[in-house]
Amino acid sequence: MRISTDGPSSGTSGAVLARRSVVAGAVGNFIEWYEFGVYAYFATTIAADFFTPQGGGAAEALVRTYASFALAFFFRPVGALLLGRVGDRYGRRPALVAAVLTMTAATTAIGLLPTYATVGAVAPWLLTALRIAQGLSAGGEFGGAVALMTESAPPGKRGVYGAWQSLTVAFGLLGGAAAATLVTSALTESQVAGWGWRLPFLVALPMGLGALWLRLRLAESPAFVRAARADRVRVRVAPGAAGKPTAGQAVPGPAAARESVSARTVFAVAVGCGRLMAWSAAGYTFLVVLPTYLQQTVGRSAQQALLATVVANLGFAAAIVPAGALSDRLGRRPVMATGAVLAALSALPLLHVVQDPGAPVWLTCGAVALAGALVGLLAGPGPAMLAEMFPTQARHTGLGMAYALANAVFSGCAGLLITELVRRTGNPDVPAYYVVVTCAVGALALATSRDDGHRRALRD
Repeated sequence: MRISTDGPSSGTSGAVLARRSVVAGAVGNFIEWYEFGVYAYFATTIAADFFTPQGGGAAEALVRTYASFALAFFFRPVGALLLGRVGDRYGRRPALVAAVLTMTAATTAIGLLPTYATVGAVAPWLLTALRIAQGLSAGGEFGGAVALMTESAPPGKRGVYGAWQSLTVAFGLLGGAAAATLVTSALTESQVAGWGWRLPFLVALPMGLGALWLRLRLAESPAFVRAARADRVRVRVAPGAAGKPTAGQAVPGPAAARESVSARTVFAVAVGCGRLMAWSAAGYTFLVVLPTYLQQTVGRSAQQALLATVVANLGFAAAIVPAGALSDRLGRRPVMATGAVLAALSALPLLHVVQDPGAPVWLTCGAVALAGALVGLLAGPGPAMLAEMFPTQARHTGLGMAYALANAVFSGCAGLLITELVRRTGNPDVPAYYVVVTCAVGALALATSRDDGHRRALRD
């Protein structure tokens, strides 16, 4: 483990550093989820422009669009591993700088891509390559930002500090919805299909430059600095011929500890995936897949679908920080398990309200807002829960891998799976069944977590 420079802020007070860590850590996550939201909101347009050769069907193109969406998620674990090792060895800051640079460049490039009509079959391959780059950067983003936030948090505040990372998910999706709404409201359908959809992607460039500026001014987390300094001053010795240590010879001390931690980390990653299952599946079903589902399956207009998504994300945002704060008092397990159980029980009734064309507007809005709030109960304590599962020297990699794998399986596949099952079965209740199953299993996994992790110090 090596220490990166602490940056221009090294002489600043701990409280100011903690606040800067929250802002600098969260801003990259905002850009990531803004882009993923925009991609989902314009899924039907992207399908027509990139995945519909002459004679191809719209449903088939939409499935291919979601397949590209899912592929980016499956590269997240790779990014979590690569950037996680950078973050655990050299510091959280250099990994976060690399993540925001990659995400900004790839997102901006999507806004400039030629379509199928221009370059033929090359177009979907170019789009898929950029989605892979986004997946790599997003995989390293979450682990580094959460490690930085929770390691910088004051005692008893990890839930609140980590919750800000989840809150930027809501803000990013709301920002994407706002950009999509502005574009679809200001332009005609032909203009949106022709060039208007590109504008929200191009907005990522100035946002990314701002995020880069913040991260370049960022100080390293205190926990990483402590662990790195301890690693540097540790002297390795080995038994000599007489059984006494001989200076300069390496022995299994720290090295063996690292191997042991790595083995435990692999197990913790698998457990973490199960505990995140409900958050990943319900979050993407209610907050990202919803607009396309409402248009393709229920027959709502693009404006109605986007309005429902905005309301759902408002409910999500309103619940996140209170849920994180509550978990600092009661523990992560009771808050998250409650959210998973309630989501499983209410998924089908809430979806039936959304499907009903005769339902009052207030009832429909209330249903999607409640769905979002239930996801907030999972997302608020989730980052702190993950951070508490790993030691400092493996925290970036471990929690990043757990989050990336859970999202790859249960979020990245949500749109593809739901769209394909609805197309094959004709059953509009498929999204609810998906949430019921994943949240039920996720609740069981959460029941295995410690109930006192919120009261313990993070492991160095």
